[in-house]
Amino acid sequence: MVKSKPDFGSIIQLFGMLGIIGSLLFVGLEMRQTQKIAIAGQHQARSALTAQVVRAVDEKGFDVQSVYFEKNYNYEFSPIEISHRNAVHLGYFVYENDFYQFREGLMDQATWNSKLAGLKGLYDQCSMRSIYNTRSATFSKDFLEIIESFPDLCKK
Repeated sequence: MVKSKPDFGSIIQLFGMLGIIGSLLFVGLEMRQTQKIAIAGQHQARSALTAQVVRAVDEKGFDVQSVYFEKNYNYEFSPIEISHRNAVHLGYFVYENDFYQFREGLMDQATWNSKLAGLKGLYDQCSMRSIYNTRSATFSKDFLEIIESFPDLCKK
């Protein structure tokens, strides 16, 4: 068996190829992260647009739940009750977007834990449970599972 030494040029070529492969892997990972951020941005933009609609309806003094979801135009809520109900809708939009950001790795655990506490507080408002019941049909399965893992203080 004859042993031959690789020449210096072959070693340089090997390192060059390894460098190119490493660069391509890095670029691929960077593109994946950029795509993840872009999708999260789209999700946030949709949430913001919906929040603007809720705010516009609230400014007119209308209850989003009654008018949009229930098609009930003869509801009897005070202006403060209407604002509260509309704020609950906004809260669910915010927390749903926060969940998406967390799931995609764009929010740290400590911040998410704080958001979970806020989400639980929203869910625990028994007088607003009809809003949750309406909105839950639009939540992703994963987000719904988180909410349904909370103890239900409103069950009788």
